Amino acid sequence: MEMEEEKHSSTRGENPPPPPRLKPGGWIAIAYILGNETFERLASMSLISNLTVYLHTQYNIGGILLVNTVNIWSGSSNVTTIAGAFLADAYLGRFLTILFGLIISSLGMGMVAITAGTPQLRPPDCHGESSCPQPKTWQLVFLFSSLGLLAIGSGGIRPCNIAFGADQFDTRTEKGKSQLKSFYNWWYFSFTIALLVALTAVVYIQTNVSWVWGYAIPTACFALAILIFLCGRPVYVCIEPQGSVLVDMIKVINAAIRKRCVTLGPDSKFYDPPSEDSNQKPYFLARTNRFKYLDKAAIICDPTEVNAEGVQSNSWRLCSVQQVEQLKCVVGIVPVWFTGIACFIAMDQMSTFGILQVLQSNRSIGSFKVPPAWMGLSSMIALALWIFIYECIYVPYAQKSTEKDIRMSTKRKVQIGIVMSIICMLVAGFAEQIRRESALKQGSFASPISVALLLPQFALSGMIEAFSAVAIMEFFNNQMPASMRSMAGSLFFLSLSMASYLSSVLSNLVHTLSQSKGKPPWVGGHDLNSNRLEYFYFIIAALGGINFIYFNFFACHYMFSDVGSQYIDSL
Repeated sequence: MEMEEEKHSSTRGENPPPPPRLKPGGWIAIAYILGNETFERLASMSLISNLTVYLHTQYNIGGILLVNTVNIWSGSSNVTTIAGAFLADAYLGRFLTILFGLIISSLGMGMVAITAGTPQLRPPDCHGESSCPQPKTWQLVFLFSSLGLLAIGSGGIRPCNIAFGADQFDTRTEKGKSQLKSFYNWWYFSFTIALLVALTAVVYIQTNVSWVWGYAIPTACFALAILIFLCGRPVYVCIEPQGSVLVDMIKVINAAIRKRCVTLGPDSKFYDPPSEDSNQKPYFLARTNRFKYLDKAAIICDPTEVNAEGVQSNSWRLCSVQQVEQLKCVVGIVPVWFTGIACFIAMDQMSTFGILQVLQSNRSIGSFKVPPAWMGLSSMIALALWIFIYECIYVPYAQKSTEKDIRMSTKRKVQIGIVMSIICMLVAGFAEQIRRESALKQGSFASPISVALLLPQFALSGMIEAFSAVAIMEFFNNQMPASMRSMAGSLFFLSLSMASYLSSVLSNLVHTLSQSKGKPPWVGGHDLNSNRLEYFYFIIAALGGINFIYFNFFACHYMFSDVGSQYIDSL
């Protein structure tokens, strides 16, 4: 009894014991997350990197239909991230959303492997250059169903994997902030290593051994990714779903419109209830002075809007300051979001038109033929090399010489990425001129010039990703609270989606407008030698120039460098 009394007395007093703090999983948890991500990416990129070749050689799809199919599927794989972020934030949490995404993706990849192993699911082989038998409707339905499952699965994985990794660090400390910055680069590094394996071993098996084995291996990789992800469950930090941020944002917009005639003043009273969760308090956003119109949604115009318990009586008419600030976070990244789309359009060309250039070039090295998808190796090597130099040489040297954590600013990295996108398209355009002229001179379908001519444009595509993609992903995650990181991930992949869709729209527009008086279009024909693909590249380079001006004179003013910045600047 005395021991019991002592035990109880130790808990008595005026001040109750502090609540337990959030204990981040740190790099131990990250090891499992990156392991899962590596095998998941290896599996999905084994399909993506060689999808153009698979559809062209096994389904006899070519021309503008091929470009549209690849771009629309790629865009859909990214646009589904909005639904994935919604489910993660509102209902399932990030752990379960990733797990379900992995399972659905593995089913989709298994179906693709079945198409490769079942001749009845594909049209007859075509050994000529024209008049190839086209796939039947039911064959396309099965193929597109498998791609649809992969798109749905990626919607659960992509927005949550980065956010789930970021959850493992305590960004309330300087150490956690520094670790988070390194995590973004190492996330991309692991992704790059997976892609290097996919582009070498797996693509070689697909192209030179068997498409069946080439897609059975990625299916097994998905199973391994699921196993690794589940093994790390005991060490993960799993943040509980906080409710739908999307619905909250719609409520803020609705309330702000309803109160559009309300005048903001120094005496305005705002609805700002305290957080009941002590772990979430440090992540709450303070009220800022930017986008003041949205603040009207949180003004208490009538005392009856808040009941005796301090809860708003109508959440569609009165929103909290926290809900308003969450919407401000999203609105604040929109200008930079548009910049990312323009960069990614240039990057997308290498997976479609760039591969078609390779198919009509000399791919022979002695008796060995280079698989077209191998050209993407130069992109990944350039990306991985830059990340290694930056993280393992530049940052440690700068820290040692200055005793500070000196890193290239996000703004500077985006600027360099835009410049790389312009140079990439110019180099690709001039390379296509040389390739096309040599093919026409010889009168052959494939140019006698080696595919080595195309290596620089693929390497520059990797540098676009190394600078712009990494920087924009980092920016989106740093400018949102922990509860919105899934949203940040989905917005990043949505920018990739919009780039794919706009690339398809742009190629179709140029295809239609460039046809005149019986002349072949600049893009979209079955033979690049009869097109003027270089003009299309130059158009995208011009758009990159406009993007550079737009970013430097407008979008860059919406960028902040500090993790968890409260955006005290008035915009």
